[in-house]
Amino acid sequence: MKDIKKILVPIDFTAHSEKIVESAALVAGKFEALLEVVFVVETLEGYAGFAVPHISLDNLEKDLINRAQNKMEDFINDFPHKNISFNGKVLYGKVAEQIVNHAEAEGCDLIVIGTQTCRGLEKMIFGSVTEKVIKSAACPVLTLNPCI
Repeated sequence: MKDIKKILVPIDFTAHSEKIVESAALVAGKFEALLEVVFVVETLEGYAGFAVPHISLDNLEKDLINRAQNKMEDFINDFPHKNISFNGKVLYGKVAEQIVNHAEAEGCDLIVIGTQTCRGLEKMIFGSVTEKVIKSAACPVLTLNPCI
């Protein structure tokens, strides 16, 4: 088994994100690995045909990215690092695809991702991200249930 030097941790800024990062930090500590924490702003191109007369989708996407970057800075700054090296990054696009592509581009040795915790319509829209990451990642994927 190759050494684990960089761990990618996708988060969604929900209450479960902290639990996932805490668990990933434990793994990172054992391997003296860097944590790469990412959030993906979902592309809105699929909504371009909807009647949204007062909102420019380009402006909305830029606003979402700026807000996500601010949240990421707060998340990283507020997280108790405990001698773990952290990077935080906001990505843009299709969530699972961006996670997998970023892990490969950055040479990540492991992805630590939470299992789905959404219900109803949110589950239909977002519930398959973890499954897609597991099926398409070039590196091992560790899934965690943050509710335990």
